[in-house]
Formats: sequence, structure tokens, C-alpha cells
Amino acid sequence: MRGRLNRLFVLAAVIALAATAAQAVTIDLVPVDNPGNAGEFSGAGAGGWGPGAIVGAVDYVYQIGKFEVTAGQYAEFLNAVAKTDAYGLYNTNMWSHTYGCKIQRSGSSGNYTYTVAADRANRPVNYVSWGDAVRFANWLHNGQPTGVQDLTTTEDGAYYLNGAATTAALMAVTRNSDATWWIPSEDEWYKAAYHKNDGVTGNYWDFPTGTDSVPRNQLVSPDPGNNANFYSHGNTIGSPYWRTEVGAFKNSESPYGTFDQGGNLWEWNEAVLGSSRGLRGGCWGDDSNFLRASYRNIITPTYEYYGFIGFRVASVPEPGSLAMLVGIALTTLFCRKRKHV
Repeated sequence: MRGRLNRLFVLAAVIALAATAAQAVTIDLVPVDNPGNAGEFSGAGAGGWGPGAIVGAVDYVYQIGKFEVTAGQYAEFLNAVAKTDAYGLYNTNMWSHTYGCKIQRSGSSGNYTYTVAADRANRPVNYVSWGDAVRFANWLHNGQPTGVQDLTTTEDGAYYLNGAATTAALMAVTRNSDATWWIPSEDEWYKAAYHKNDGVTGNYWDFPTGTDSVPRNQLVSPDPGNNANFYSHGNTIGSPYWRTEVGAFKNSESPYGTFDQGGNLWEWNEAVLGSSRGLRGGCWGDDSNFLRASYRNIITPTYEYYGFIGFRVASVPEPGSLAMLVGIALTTLFCRKRKHV
């Protein structure tokens, strides 16, 4: 009895934390269910870097970002934890480079502030390393605190980093079992992008727009569906933006409801391949082959010097689902107690 109650109290605490007041950054999430689905073989030979693998099988329900993390959201993160930017969360190319997301840093170390151009705020952040992405996830896990980059803000939470900055150190980092926000595993990312959302199956589309047909790269209104931001006889939008606003292709979502998992930017995942971390999805400068489920990319986790890489986050199931589970458990416990009275 006591063990059952303790588990209920822990679950209730998780719900209470999830229901706290709204933070500066709101991440739109979509549920990915059908736990126990089969995976499929992907990412070998011409289909990407390294050996292929069976990917996409996930035996639990989770949530994933509906959109890529935006420049506006990342600027809020920087203002919260990077007044002194101990671990290089800001890259000057964000502002200065042609492909940058136009986050500008002002002031001096200890008093840095960050602003983002209004016409870039809803486009995905770029020039971010894998280390930057998991520190953002830690910040979300910790409730979006304000302070220096330490164990209470960016260095622990979903991932124990404690200053990890080299390739070797970042390759050794793993997700903590109690993570509430994280960077998707390759399986989680792949399932959300390509699985047909047709039950506990191993059925997948070739493209993350819910089709086996090659997408178009047309940004038109209304969006006719099966469009993405990639290179095909020219860029979708070109200079000065290159990246579309997240969700711009309103009728080109994946079967689970995510946007831009094909094109816009390559996205980090947790995969470990040699001394590299995984990337999926292609970007605005690639042709359609890089958007395919068969294509897998990798790069060192410290890499952030080209404007083709961004990320999205994942999270635990929505609080309403947890509350329902607690309600069922409490009802069952109450009924059992009454039965023995």
C-alpha cells in the first residue's frame, strides 16, 4: 500500500510541475502514440552516413515539438542564462553571416543582452551545436530559470553536462531517466516524421509530409500540401531569409502533426555514430533526396559553423494524460480500501 501511494505522490508531483505558471518560452507539442510500433531499416550506403539501422520503433507515448525551435525562443534562452556566456551558446554568425538567424548580442561579458530581428523571430534558430541544443533542453527541464550557466540552469537536468564542451565529452553524454524535456532520439524523431500513424505497425512514408511522392518546394497560399523548404531548380525563398517561418506549409504536416521535419534545417538527434551525433531531415539548401526517410546524416556535436543545422525538442506526455492516470489509480485504490472495510 505504502509503495503504491508513494508512486501516486511522485506522479502527482510531476503533474504539479507541468502545470506551473506559463514560462517565457512556450513550445507547441504534438503527441506521438501507437507505442510498440515496429521500426524499419534506414540510413545505409547511398541513403546516408554510416551503417544502416532499424529505426522508428518506440514503445512509449511521448510528445515532440510541432515546430523547430525558433530564433525568438532561443533569444529568450540566451537572455536568461547567457549574460556571461560560459559555454558559447551564442555564435556571432547568428547575427553577422548571410545565413544567420539575426540574433544580435550587445554589451559586455557579465551584462550581455540579446535581441532578434522581428522578421526572423519565428524562423528556426541556426548556428547551434548539439551541446547548445541539449543545454536548451536542460533549461526547459529546469523550468526556464534565470542565472549563470551551472547545474541549476544548463548543466544538469535532462542531461548531465557540467561543462562538457569537447567532442569526446559531448559524445559521452546520455539522457537522464527523469528527463521531462530532451532532444529526440533518432527513433523518436524518425517515428514522428515518417510513421503512418496507423496503429502498431511498421508502415512508413518516404517523406515527412505524409507521402511517398517527392514534395514540391513552393511557398504559396493556400498551401496545397506536400511542400517543403528545399532546393529544387532554385531555393524556396532565397535571400535574405533562406528559412521559412515555422509551420509556413500549413497543409504539409507529418501524420502526427509536425511541421518542417523535411527541409528548412537539419535537426539534431541523440544518435551516436563514431565520434558524431545524428542529424535528420535535410535543409533549405539540399535537394529532395536528403528529406527522405532513407537518408541519415552525422556530424561532430561541437559543430555550429554553418547555417544549415537547428533542432526541435521532445517531452513527456501531456499533463492531462498523467492526471487521468492518477485519477484512475486513486479510484482503484479507494475502491480496494472500501472492499476491505
